[in-house]
Amino acid sequence: MAISKWVLLFLVVSIAAGLSGVANRSSVSADVAGALFDALLIIFVVLLVLGFTVYRPG
Repeated sequence: MAISKWVLLFLVVSIAAGLSGVANRSSVSADVAGALFDALLIIFVVLLVLGFTVYRPG
């Protein structure tokens, strides 16, 4: 859950910087938020696949 908090933090920083007119900082924050979201999505898919293939209840 820590990565999702970082994604939301960088998203809020990006929006705040964009509204205040600091375009460079806004674009960097948006890029970091996007990269963290991609990492979160990859981790989710890997764990989902592992859950369906490795874990056998019983």
